[in-house]
Amino acid sequence: MNAVLVAVLLMLILSIARLHVLLSMIIAAFVGGWIADMDVQTTLDAFNTGIGGGAGIALSYALLGGFAVAISLSGLPHILAKKILTVINVQQSPSQQSISWVRNGLLIGLMLVAISSQNIVPIHIAFIPILVPPLLLIMTRLQLDRRLVACVLTFGLVTPYMFLPIGFGNIYLNEILLAKVSSAGLNTDGLSVVSAMMIPALGMLFGLIIAALFSYRKPRQYAIREQLTTAQDEHTFNAKSLWVAGAAIVLALVVQLSVGSMVLGAMAGFLLFSATGVIHWRESDGVLVDGMKMMASIGFIMIAASGFSEVIKTTGHIDSLVNGSADWLGNNKALAAFALLVVGLILTMGIGSSFSTIPIIAAIYVPLCIQLGFSPLAIVALVGTAGALGDAGSPASDSTLGPTAGLNADGQHNHISDTVIPTFIHFNLPLLAAGWIAAMVL
Repeated sequence: MNAVLVAVLLMLILSIARLHVLLSMIIAAFVGGWIADMDVQTTLDAFNTGIGGGAGIALSYALLGGFAVAISLSGLPHILAKKILTVINVQQSPSQQSISWVRNGLLIGLMLVAISSQNIVPIHIAFIPILVPPLLLIMTRLQLDRRLVACVLTFGLVTPYMFLPIGFGNIYLNEILLAKVSSAGLNTDGLSVVSAMMIPALGMLFGLIIAALFSYRKPRQYAIREQLTTAQDEHTFNAKSLWVAGAAIVLALVVQLSVGSMVLGAMAGFLLFSATGVIHWRESDGVLVDGMKMMASIGFIMIAASGFSEVIKTTGHIDSLVNGSADWLGNNKALAAFALLVVGLILTMGIGSSFSTIPIIAAIYVPLCIQLGFSPLAIVALVGTAGALGDAGSPASDSTLGPTAGLNADGQHNHISDTVIPTFIHFNLPLLAAGWIAAMVL
């Protein structure tokens, strides 16, 4: 019995059964260690080693939460939301056409911001706790299904890096994917990674279209919580706070891009709020604590995910899973492509990062695919898709945790049923099909 397969499936089953993702990962990690004949202490040591790797991410999320609360108190996101409410007159009796315009405009705007966060301004999920919570009142009054918003955000967070070689895409496609398949023996001279990943990216787009036009097209009602109306109706704005908020965002972005640290970027932005008096010094402690509370769940899940990933690697069953699949396939290219993609899906959902999956699978996938007669372009598409599969739809991925953190600000968006399952269905299944097609036709 393969420990990796059992651990990942158990984690998913427990999460779907409404056990908290944090507990699900811890239980699954120890079950996986037990199946791999690791004693409790060895499993615990591996888990503890792994959680150290997630501490930096958790600290980033905590400071981003404080920065997001500071920006919220400045009034910048709320004045944006209030302007939208005023323009479309949602509070009275808007026409169906105006509702449709703002609904589509809101979705397109969020998608463009998410795409930009991967390539143009590579801040990843940092924008979500800042931008999304002030827009929840608008979404509620429009009866916009937040499962669709989760799909839109996840599409924008995942598709750009697996298709466009800019920002995070340059890291994934050039520095990881092409580098690893090349080191595994594939000649990549003159090979266009964009051409290789075009069909898989179209699979993601197909899933988004299905979600928007069919699955979540109907209105969905949410309660208008007191904190939403209070934030919109009673928030005071002034020119100074708005200018400082804009400057803080720019400063945080510049620092992050300069030193490559979300922690320092968020800290710089927060300190600017305190130094200018927009956030009074005596209140800064409370603001930071409120932000940490908002992001605590996602931070601890990412810490546990790092521990879970380390246990999976320590079992030694990843190689046996991949090699066992290869031995079972024979010379059937169609079956081989499907099986290798499924293995990639399982690994990424367990590890929680497509960037970490590629180095694990490339060394084994590339020689096997060369032996089976796949073209270089098809091999790159197969390995790239196998890595990206599972990023959307994994309970432990920041591509799903990020949208949940923003959409659940009023407690009406469940991580598993409203983010994980919708994104798994609408992205992993089409991406699996598109990756298989790419491997067969390229």
